This record gives sequence, C-alpha cells and structure tokens, in this order.
Amino acid sequence: MKLFRKKNTKNHGTAGKGFALLSIFLLIITIVLVLSVAGAIGYYAFTMDLPDIDALKDYRPSISSRIYDDKNQLIDEFFLEDRKLVRVSEVPKVVVQAFVAAEDSRFYEHKGLDLHGIFRAVVKNIEAGQIIQGGSTITQQVAKMMYLSPERKYTRKFKEAILAYKIDRYLSKDEILNLYLNQIYLGHGAYGIESASLAYFGKSAGELQLHEAALLAGLPKAPSNYSPFKHYDKAKERQVYVLTRMMEDGYITRETMEKSIAEPIRLRPVKPKEKIAAYFVENVRRYVQEKYGADVLYKEGLSIYTTLDLNAQRYAGDAVQRGLREVEQRNKYPAGLVQGALYCMDAKTGAIRAMVGGRDFNKSEFNRATQSRRQPGSAFKPLIYTAAFDKGLTPATLFVDAPIELEDPSQEDGFWRPKNFDDEFMGSITVRTALVQSRNIVTIKILQEIGVDYAISYAMNMGIASPLARNLALALGVSGVTLQELVQAYGVIANEGRKVTPYFIKKIVDRTGNVFEENKIQSEQVIDPRIAFMTSYVMQDVVISGTGTRVKSIGRPVAAKTGTTNDTRDAWFIGMTPSLVTGVWVGFDQEASMGAQEVGGRAAAPIWLYFMENALRNTPVESFPVPPGIVFMNVNAQGKPVAPGKGIPEAFLEGATPADKTDGPKEDKEDLFR
Repeated sequence: MKLFRKKNTKNHGTAGKGFALLSIFLLIITIVLVLSVAGAIGYYAFTMDLPDIDALKDYRPSISSRIYDDKNQLIDEFFLEDRKLVRVSEVPKVVVQAFVAAEDSRFYEHKGLDLHGIFRAVVKNIEAGQIIQGGSTITQQVAKMMYLSPERKYTRKFKEAILAYKIDRYLSKDEILNLYLNQIYLGHGAYGIESASLAYFGKSAGELQLHEAALLAGLPKAPSNYSPFKHYDKAKERQVYVLTRMMEDGYITRETMEKSIAEPIRLRPVKPKEKIAAYFVENVRRYVQEKYGADVLYKEGLSIYTTLDLNAQRYAGDAVQRGLREVEQRNKYPAGLVQGALYCMDAKTGAIRAMVGGRDFNKSEFNRATQSRRQPGSAFKPLIYTAAFDKGLTPATLFVDAPIELEDPSQEDGFWRPKNFDDEFMGSITVRTALVQSRNIVTIKILQEIGVDYAISYAMNMGIASPLARNLALALGVSGVTLQELVQAYGVIANEGRKVTPYFIKKIVDRTGNVFEENKIQSEQVIDPRIAFMTSYVMQDVVISGTGTRVKSIGRPVAAKTGTTNDTRDAWFIGMTPSLVTGVWVGFDQEASMGAQEVGGRAAAPIWLYFMENALRNTPVESFPVPPGIVFMNVNAQGKPVAPGKGIPEAFLEGATPADKTDGPKEDKEDLFR
C-alpha cells in the first residue's frame, strides 16, 4: 500500500480556468454597469439643462409690428428681427422641395439625425479637400436656431443631436418645416421665407416660382456670400446646385431644371426705405413703447392702425421742403438751414392726418410740431378775440388804434410802449378790422377790457396747455406754445365750439387678434357755437383782405391767421376749413431772425397753401355752418344795402349797440344774436 497518491492535476486546471472566466465576466458586468450608471448620470447631467420642447407647439417667434395709415396702407415696421409668419401650407410645394433638397435630402426618412447623410458629407468634404456639405439635418438646424448658441463645440453638437431626436418624435415633419422656414435667416435682415421673399423679389412667399425658390434655398449656408444683390454669380451657382439636387432627388425633371436655370432672376431694386412719415412714426413708437414696453413693440407683431392719411403726408412733406427752399433762396441761406413744421388735424374728430416735425428726421429727431414751444405772435390773437366775443364785445365794437403807455417796472424808464407791426396807427377801428389787420394796440386794449386771467382760462379751455404770461404782453403772443396746441385751439373755432382731443392711433391689435386699445373720438362743447362762428367769420376776412391773402387762391372758404414774432424769428400760419385745421411754423432752431420780410404771410402761408391745395383736391367745397340765432342783414359792414344773402350778421354791423361787456348770464348774451 502506498502512503501517498498522485494529485489529479487535470481537474484542478479546469477549475482554475472556470474561476478566471467567471472573474473576467463579473469584471465586464461590473464595468458595463459602472459605465451604464456613469453614462446615465453623465447623460442626465449633460442634458438636464436642455429646454422643454413642448413650447414648440405654441411657436411664438419675434415678429415685426406694423403701422398702417387710415386706409390700412403699410407705413412702417418696428422689429428686432424682420420676420413675417407664413404657414407651410401657404407656400408652393417647390419651396419646401428646394429647401429639403438643398439642406436635408433624407428629411422625410430619418428620425431627426441622418447618419447616412453625415457619412456622405464627410466623404464629399474629403474628396473636395474642403467643407462643401454639412451633416446637420433640418431638424438639427431647428434645434440650434430655437434653443442653442452658435458656438462650435462638440458638447453643443451632442445637445443638438439629442434635441433633434426629441423634436422629430414630438412634431410632424410639416410642423418642423414650419418652424424652419419661419425661423431661418436668409440675409439682408430677413428672417423666414416670407420676409426674404419680400426683400428679394417684392412678393409674398405664396407667389414664389421654382427658380426663385431655388435661389432662396441656396442662402442658408452663407446668406452674405450668396447674396444675389452683392454676389450675383455666386448666388446663381448656388441656385444651379439646388436645382440639380432637386432633379437628382426626383422633385423635378432635367428639362424643368434646365428651364429654371435659364429663367431670369428679377430682383427687387435695392434702395433705402422711404420714410414718408418719420416724425409721425416716431410719435407712435414712443407712445407704444412707453405704454406697453419695448418687448411688446419689437417682438409681438402688433398691428397699429393710425389716423394718418398717407397721401396727405406726402403732400405735407413736399410742401414743407418746397416752402423752406424758397425762404432760403430769397435770403441766400445755406440749404437745410431753415426749419419748419406742419400739423394737420381733422377738425371734427381730432384725427391727425399729417405731421412734419422738421426738415430731415435723419439729422434731427426733434419734433417741432409737438415738442417745440415757440412764441406764436399774432397767431395767438384769435383766442383773445374769441374770449372777448364771449365776454360781450362784438366784431363791430370800436376801439382806438393809437399809441399807449403802460407802467412796466421791467423797462428802463418804467413804461411799456407797445407798437403795431408796421409802426403805424389807424385811429378808431372795429374789433373786426383789428383782428383782420392784426393790430397789436387794439388787441392789448381788448385784453385789458376782458382781463388777463379770463383770457388765459379761455385759452386753456380751448386746448392751450403751455404756461402763459399773466400780463398784457399775452396779447402779442409772447408765451411759447406748440404747433399742436394752436391747431387744437383753432379746431374749436372750426368745429362750432366743440373741442376734440387730437389722436393718432385708432386701434392696436396683437398677433392673435386681441385688441390692446381702441380710441374713440373725444369731443366736448367748450364755447357757444355762435361765438365760434363770429370768430371764424372774421377770420375769413384775414384771407380775403387781411394778412393772409396769399392763400386766397385756394378758392374755398378758409378762416386763418398769420403770426410773426419780434425780429421775424418765428413765422406762423394757421388756417382752417370746416373739415381740416392745418398749422405751419417756420424759423431757425436757434431763434435767429429770418429777415425782415419773412413774416407769417410770406414764409409760412405758402407752405400751408401748397399742402391744402393737394389735401383738399377733389373734395367738396364747404362753408362754415351758421348756428341758430345768427341773423343776417341785407347790408354790408358799413350799413349799405346789398343783395339778399350777401349781407353780414347783425352783430357785425358798424354802429350796432355792443352787448353788455360784463360776463353776465347767458340770457344777457342772447340779445347779441336775436
């Protein structure tokens, strides 16, 4: 018997190998688990900041707000990105086919990522020795445009791929194309296919033809390099590439491709955008931004419907330019030195029809129609006279136009000795003559008669908001007012004593049709219609025989008043028909003299005439309505008989007994009108 037996080495070898294999397997499992967990954690950490794509269903890109005139003609736009939305269903199929062929030929086959396309792009780029194709799908481009920065990093590309996959699962192909075609930048400030179509061809995307669609589809790769405006040959090469791809993908035949390549490209002429109503538009912009904020104005696609008459605005701009050139030529001033403003309001509604705030908005955005307070001179007098009529004076009341001397501590010798503009005196004259001939002395005496405080209160009631001098110099228009204020105050006279609030926006609507605001006419009876008639009746004589005869050629009833300040620093002309009230101001910004001859009737009145002749062309001739209580006589102002219908109101008859000059009750004033 042997004490020791030989070991079975064969069995031990097998067991060792099994253990080693088990260890390796467990190690692999462990590594896989660790990598999986690490990968999951890493993926979560990497993608946790990715945006929620649910918002894509409610796509609300930044779109331009548009301003329309009174007839819904487009005036201007406000935007950060010039984008106008259009549905994919509203554009021709060739538009979609062109972009798909150019940017992502397997768009309808892949799930947001195209590995085949990426591999093909790599091969093509290697063959060409440069990057001629990209591997990004349209869905990836949407992910990048909507959510990601344009930085060139692998991390960004990885996020882009994840988002593209999610977007493809969440949206239909048409919904993805809708996002893409509205979001893509296509050069020259145009975002989206609709804005690009308008920018390049002057037509809506729904009207694009194949050769035009192919040109636009070639732009996303490098909008500036392939711009047909700047690099036509390159743009044409890119168009041929797109048409070729469309043919290769079966969208068009070779014959159609060749025909489209030969089709001439008619681009919209490149020219600076005409700013017809720059000051008016700026008024709108300031108002909307202050009330609703810049984001709403520039991003939310508001439709802003205004009161502007675009044709009248063109006439206004032309009239101001023409009139200011004439002033400069007469005085040999450098071109562009003299400034001017024009403000036109509908007398019955307050709607602003035209506004010119200066010579050139690009050089000065300061609006001289609404922001500048200048001395109105004699243009303020109708407000004094209207207050006087309401106080009991009549157009036939007599005053003596003669030198006066009034105590004034501000003067060197303690006395103020006002003068008439012509340094002459007319003796005993009627109130009517004093207003028509713009006599300073009589106006001062009238202001003495009715009281400064009364006149100021009256002017404020008619629409003057600027501070007014509380002394007799008020009669000479020494207090600065805006052109807008004067036009509103004259509007009371034109509108039978009703004051309307000037407004320039009718309605503001957002992209969904929600009405932000809608303005109604605000009208208030502030003076007796008969008082307003008296003033307007006298002011018609200003045009017939007074300081405003330069506009008599308009051939219709016009009530107006000129205004000129000391040293002819300011020239005014405010004229009205029963429908429109228009004011014109001319002067230097630095308040220097324009020259002794540049009075309101010479410097400002022609501008008013040039404008109103065009603005009122083809409109009925209107007479100022005669309110109940006004009795016309068959005599003229001197009491001489005239044909029936040619006489004057009884209160205008020279020698008529003036009404009580106190501010008595209404029934005391009735005697004036019978």
